[in-house]
Amino acid sequence: MAPLLLGLLALLGLWALLRTFGRAPSPATRWPPGPRPLPLIGNLHLLRVTQQDRSLMELAKQYGPVFTVHLGRQRMVVLTGYEAVREALVGTGQELAGRPPIAIFQLIQAGGGIFFSSGPRWKAARQLTVRTLHGLGVGRAPVADKVLQELRCLTGLLDGYGGRPFPLALLGWAPSNIVFALLFGQRFDYRDPVFVSLMGLIDEVMVLLGTPRVQLFNVYPWLGALLQLHRPVLHRIEQVRAILRSLLEARRPPPPGQEPVQSYLDALIQQGQGKDPEGLFAEENVLACTLDMVMAGTETTAATLQWAALLMCKHPSVQGRVQGELDRVLGPGQLPRPEDQRSLPYTNAVLHEAQRYITLLPHMPRCAAADTQLCGYLIPKGTPVVPLLSSVLLDETQWETPRQFNPGHFLDADGRFVKRAAFLPFSAGRRVCVGESLARSELFLLFAGLLQRYRLLPPAGLSPAALDTTPAPAFTMRPPAQALCAVPRLQEH
Repeated sequence: MAPLLLGLLALLGLWALLRTFGRAPSPATRWPPGPRPLPLIGNLHLLRVTQQDRSLMELAKQYGPVFTVHLGRQRMVVLTGYEAVREALVGTGQELAGRPPIAIFQLIQAGGGIFFSSGPRWKAARQLTVRTLHGLGVGRAPVADKVLQELRCLTGLLDGYGGRPFPLALLGWAPSNIVFALLFGQRFDYRDPVFVSLMGLIDEVMVLLGTPRVQLFNVYPWLGALLQLHRPVLHRIEQVRAILRSLLEARRPPPPGQEPVQSYLDALIQQGQGKDPEGLFAEENVLACTLDMVMAGTETTAATLQWAALLMCKHPSVQGRVQGELDRVLGPGQLPRPEDQRSLPYTNAVLHEAQRYITLLPHMPRCAAADTQLCGYLIPKGTPVVPLLSSVLLDETQWETPRQFNPGHFLDADGRFVKRAAFLPFSAGRRVCVGESLARSELFLLFAGLLQRYRLLPPAGLSPAALDTTPAPAFTMRPPAQALCAVPRLQEH
């Protein structure tokens, strides 16, 4: 079997070599420079399996902020640094609003959903999602009240540990449950079997999506299918779909107009029951949209809150200064509200710096919908384009100390909070994160509420310097699994 596979790879390599170098490029195309690809593997030998974004930033030092790399036979354009990324995301309009076909997500979503779809499906799903989230109170008092309710449930859980170590991942339960309440019209008890199953499956899927086997499947789908590299993640995705189908059946409302929309599922179902001649909201796409919101809507905010807590343990002086500001502005026992953000510039700066520093989602590829002029090059239609967000959040021309955790990046000389144009953790332009407003609200209220109530500390015998902040391998740059202690501040005093 092994000699046969090696022979097949050799023949494919020869075929790829002849195809690559025997075909004259279009005279109109002006590709950015980049490393010369090897047969079959392209430039994969130059990219680390984990933290590929760091490898790409190293290549940018040699080839400039806009360059070409090959993943196998797939040629893609990489953009690094604030200026190049901003031009692509904001300056190109719809030309880079699509997604390239990514093998594993093509299998999972078949071109549907919100995050990996393009064209009319994406536009319809995005418009409905933005409209529904606004209608459910995102960015206003109704959702703020839900967040504070969830904060009380989370603090009740932490109080049960009595200051003893708790798993860091536990902090992700609250933001996830807030998303579930919006999606399904109800929050779950933390012991609910459905909640436990969903949280476990989301965790497994995110870890599997970041594994070398899935990355290999995306580069060589034919080989991945032969070796069944995609089966574990598809098996777990089907388990998530089964849960979503049961929740969908439970939420299926009467005909439109008889019941108000109380959840994202309600809105999707009613849209499908109305005029939908193109079938954009048939049941499979309803499931695809819900799956996207479940996976992406929970993972990003949950991981960010965990990172913020971990960084507070790592930097106790920063944590102390946040708590001093919370005590002065809110006082004891007064829960934060969204409007308090303006009166808490240091707390706001720390939360922004945590998002900048961790670079949670280094990049999400785009696709040229037509031949596109970009940074002086003509990019052919269909080319994948990677705006490297981590290179913006770590851009040495934009940040004074990009590799350090420094809340001063978001403060002026008088201690006032300042917005920074290069703060793009949610991306920018037409495909800016659909849940940005919800994520910002959740993170501020949960982070401020936790630090108001607890002193976050490493477990006994472990110094702040010894805490591990090396990102764990996953689809996002999530924090490594470990334990922290949440000591009630009244007890501490």
